[in-house]
Amino acid sequence: MKRAELAKMIDHTLLKPESTAKDVEALIEEGAQLGTFSVCVSPNQLPIEVPEGLKVAVVCGFPSGAHIPEVKAAEARQSVELGAQEIDMVVNLKLVKEGKFDEVEADIRAVREASEGALLKVIIESAALTDEEIVACCKASEAAGADYVKTSTGFHPAGGASVHAVKLMRDTVGDRLGVKASGGIRDTKTALEMVAAGASRLGLSSSKAILAGMDD
Repeated sequence: MKRAELAKMIDHTLLKPESTAKDVEALIEEGAQLGTFSVCVSPNQLPIEVPEGLKVAVVCGFPSGAHIPEVKAAEARQSVELGAQEIDMVVNLKLVKEGKFDEVEADIRAVREASEGALLKVIIESAALTDEEIVACCKASEAAGADYVKTSTGFHPAGGASVHAVKLMRDTVGDRLGVKASGGIRDTKTALEMVAAGASRLGLSSSKAILAGMDD
């Protein structure tokens, strides 16, 4: 894989709560220089101006997912109105742990319906889940009309993406949905391992360092 190919799989990410508009401007400039697929930011940063070819992804219900569906839906709707082309929402982990996957699906569907026209990724926080819960979250995401399942917020103490979780997610959704690996991916080797395991998108804040390790 060449550097440009990997770059086109990257959501160049800045989600630190203290990030300023200047920080986001620097993120956009770097993303454009690196040729990443998108920049991923918090909803309070919108609206933002990006050069042609660079997409805007925005998180929703982040980072805990512990919001009622109506709040997530309202947040997603406003983000799309302010220019978000992709929404990265967090599942309700309480419902996941209680095995209430009909309600998990309904939560995702509320955001899906509120973000019409945008690509929807569902963050399942895989490091905090059992294999059975990972599979069930993927199935609920697909049933609710999501476009991608995503490993992690990068904020959970249980950790971020793992090769095992990415493989399991890819096996569950097949080629019907995308799989995004994010959280703790800080070097080229790890990034490529995630792609080999089935990731079709990567959420990275260390994009520049990771791409520097690739051949042209």
